[in-house]
Amino acid sequence: MTETKAEKEDMTLEEAFEALDQTIAKMQGSSVSLEESFASYEEGMKLLKLCTQKIDLIEKKVTELSGEGENGEFF
Repeated sequence: MTETKAEKEDMTLEEAFEALDQTIAKMQGSSVSLEESFASYEEGMKLLKLCTQKIDLIEKKVTELSGEGENGEFF
């Protein structure tokens, strides 16, 4: 079985956003079948979950680096 874009653990956040944009563009195409739309939706949801996980990890690292874990402003 072929690994989908969303299943690649080493994908960067930027790559995940780009793949999500491509998936959305594919779904907006006029010649997409119902089956293709469902597969694209499923892939998009996986990519969205991956993006959320990566953002949460980055937030956790920034909080740790900020010293005492204060929720202060970044600037």
